[in-house]
Amino acid sequence: MKIATIGTGFIVERFLSAVDDVEGAQCTAMYSRAESSARPLADKFGGPSIYTDLNRMLDEADADFIYVASPNSLHFEHVRTALHKGKHVICEKPFTSTARELEKLRALAKEKRLMLFEAITTIHLPNYELIRQNIGKIGPIRFIQANYSQYSSRYDKFLAGETPNIFNPAFSGGALVDINVYNIHFIMNLFGKPDAVHYMANTHTNGIDTSGVVLMKYPGFIGEAVGAKDTESPNFCLIQGEKGYIEVENGSSCEAITVKIADEEVVLNEQTNSNKLYYELKAFRDIYEKEDYDRCYDLLDYSCNVLDIVEQARKSAGIVFAAD
Repeated sequence: MKIATIGTGFIVERFLSAVDDVEGAQCTAMYSRAESSARPLADKFGGPSIYTDLNRMLDEADADFIYVASPNSLHFEHVRTALHKGKHVICEKPFTSTARELEKLRALAKEKRLMLFEAITTIHLPNYELIRQNIGKIGPIRFIQANYSQYSSRYDKFLAGETPNIFNPAFSGGALVDINVYNIHFIMNLFGKPDAVHYMANTHTNGIDTSGVVLMKYPGFIGEAVGAKDTESPNFCLIQGEKGYIEVENGSSCEAITVKIADEEVVLNEQTNSNKLYYELKAFRDIYEKEDYDRCYDLLDYSCNVLDIVEQARKSAGIVFAAD
């Protein structure tokens, strides 16, 4: 599984660390607009070739997959270009700016018989599977709380008058798509699409959301997803049933889970690699090596459902992207 990357942000370094850990995976090339941005990463991870021309990399690089970690607003164009060049793709979340864009990419991937994955760590974690295995023990579900809050390293610059990409509607930024999307995946991969969704957000004068709460209504229970880039908080997920609850340490990262039923409490943890991207990449490698297109396209269909709900939530709060 030979991989070429697009982007040089911190998430690319974490991804390349996962590539090092996953047997059969190798980074062969990197694209960056400036060679100087990619050089430190290339030197650290075995010296893959660096390209400053994307089309040239797609034409020349010995790569099966393209990993897209460019700014959110560029995901659609970069994924579409890679698919047209005959490459499988792993794309960072949020998959695209709009559900309409993702529908086009899904159709193109299926037409060309190419694999297209969303790099969303939560649903591939071993401890998330433990939640799935134990959730039936806590009785009918009544409430889910999921909180992922992390004071952004770019928020002070934003307050000072700058507009980093992540707080810019033109670049499809904001707390919902950057951070709260993990909580929405946490809930939807267990329970599917909600009957109704509404987003109440704290918004800046430029229209972007810096934090907010997504309410998701299901038959018999409510899901509450809190995401903030303007405050810190302990991160957690809590699934409450009539017979007990499941508490998840560090929220959507699922670092350990506690199953509490009456007076019985069990702590479970099967995650041995601290880099959460390891588990998603390992899952993608297995699907690729088995040529399991059915599984790939099931995941792609699921990602389309999630993005549809994210877009509904965003629009309910009046947040408009340039891509709309």
